[in-house]
Amino acid sequence: MGAPDFFCPPRVMQRPAFDIWTTRPVGWIAVILWAAAVGSGFVLLTSYQNAPGTPAQPPADWPAESRIEPADQGATLLVFVHPHCPCTDATMEELARLMRHVRDTVRAHAVFLRPEPVEPGWVTTSLWRRAESVTGVRPRRDPGGRETDRFGVKTSGQVLLYGPEGALQFQGGITAGRGHEGDNAGRAALRALLTGARPADTETFVFGCSMHEDGTTGCIGGMCLR
Repeated sequence: MGAPDFFCPPRVMQRPAFDIWTTRPVGWIAVILWAAAVGSGFVLLTSYQNAPGTPAQPPADWPAESRIEPADQGATLLVFVHPHCPCTDATMEELARLMRHVRDTVRAHAVFLRPEPVEPGWVTTSLWRRAESVTGVRPRRDPGGRETDRFGVKTSGQVLLYGPEGALQFQGGITAGRGHEGDNAGRAALRALLTGARPADTETFVFGCSMHEDGTTGCIGGMCLR
């Protein structure tokens, strides 16, 4: 008899169960941290867009010392602008929408801050050109921010409406957030006031850059800062 035949099956290496948390822990930690950063950034951006600027403290009656000429008859509307505030693009678009309906009933001035001693050309940005294109709006420079201070304005995009007798009728912004176009309480209130209707609000939040830069506020690097 010959030697018995023995069959030895090939050795099979059994793989351990795949565990995403232990296979590549460093990679998964990086993914988790990235997701957390994206989520936090979204929350911060949303909060920032909805954070209003400092409201104005305007005089209750038109200041006699102002060099801005109010309307002889009818209301006078003022929009205060930092020429380099990207948030105020939306304000100018909302102003254009408003003026299509009320330009025959109001004298509107877009007051552009010009700090001293900057050159006059510092003011003539795309915002200035947009203001020039809106029928019924008169853009004007504000050297040294004298009118800005006279009317107690702190934030770009601030709108003030004075009635025919010189009394303050509205103060606030005409956007729903920083750089956000669309229906908003400020524009609705102004249209109501200027067409003889009763407004739902006479004061709204204003969204934009600080009018006076001090190194931590204002419009720096194309961003609106509080």
